[in-house]
Amino acid sequence: EKAAQYCHTTLQRQLQYSSYDPVEWAINSAMLSQYYLSKQWYMEARHCLAAANVVFSQAGQIPSAEAAKESEAEQERLCLLQQRRAEIARCWIKYCLNLLQDARKMLEDNIGELDTDRQEDMKVQRLKDEDEKEKGRKKAVLFGSSDLSDSILAAEEKVTCTYPLDFEEAREIFLVGQSCVQEAKEYFQLDGHVTDHIEVLQDHSALFKVLAFFEEDYERRCKMHKRRVDMLEPIVKELSPRYYLLICRQLQFELAGIYYEMMDLKVAIGNKLEELDSHTIKKINTLAQCAIKYYEIFLDSLKDSEKKFPEKLEEDVLRPAMVAKFHIARLYGKLITSDGKKQLENMQISLEYYTFLVEYCKRYEDAIKAVETELELSKEMVELLPTKMERLRMKLSFA
Repeated sequence: EKAAQYCHTTLQRQLQYSSYDPVEWAINSAMLSQYYLSKQWYMEARHCLAAANVVFSQAGQIPSAEAAKESEAEQERLCLLQQRRAEIARCWIKYCLNLLQDARKMLEDNIGELDTDRQEDMKVQRLKDEDEKEKGRKKAVLFGSSDLSDSILAAEEKVTCTYPLDFEEAREIFLVGQSCVQEAKEYFQLDGHVTDHIEVLQDHSALFKVLAFFEEDYERRCKMHKRRVDMLEPIVKELSPRYYLLICRQLQFELAGIYYEMMDLKVAIGNKLEELDSHTIKKINTLAQCAIKYYEIFLDSLKDSEKKFPEKLEEDVLRPAMVAKFHIARLYGKLITSDGKKQLENMQISLEYYTFLVEYCKRYEDAIKAVETELELSKEMVELLPTKMERLRMKLSFA
């Protein structure tokens, strides 16, 4: 915290005495905002980012591609300014994403849905708190430069620093974040900046994910998740796991999770219908199969050169691997078919995955902590499924 205060004071003095390089100052201010984000001090973070934008604009126009071709110095300047502008945009993305995610944590119930009672309480509380909070914080964070303070305050107006409490408020923050994603992607393109480009895409996906939390309509929520699939799926198909194994695993796991979420939403939509129609059944099955596919690709990536699954999982992949196994078990249980034999097959596969989880945690008790909820449900299913399967067998033998 002292280092952050020292950094803030230094930036403030540089502004007062006009002794700074605009690009360097802007980057330092944007980086300072990330410290404030970690403390959930959104007013300070926003102020630093707004100041970064204003001061960066003093660096002058970014040279055109034509001008850059004529001079090596202009080429270097073009590249530096584009990179720094994209880096500041990425800091803005993190600001919008963190603000939305922290709001979600405050508003969600124990199954991850919007708690409407808490939402109403927070709206009432916010009206009481807002004026005092603004007055108290403003004194602490303003960079003391009268020449720039109006411009900085104007730049702050483009996005709030208070937690969004409904879809419309969340959407405004999302749109700011999304415009910064486009700005960051102009420089961090896939060709030449693979890791950075994918990190920006993952943040874009995360923005859609958290916005979907605020959306009450399940069909519209589904469409938001589909946008995430459309941005991530082409990348994972293009990347070589040989060179980008960790990134591929992250994307495979995320895609599996998106399809899983969409399947759950389609099931919820189907539950509101009097009778499931063939179109809804087909959609649920397709989404479940896509989720299974990506979870299995992810789990295959953990196998050794002889295609054997590890006896003991490394700590960094333990929870994702166990969640993947648990979700595959649940997904096979969600597949809809009128064919009794196929139902039995699906239940058997489901049972095998649940059993893996239970047996693994018996062998390695240190794994229990990572998957407590999934383990409890798996134990229940390991007890219930054999009885259910026996009943179905008997029904089929009499048919």
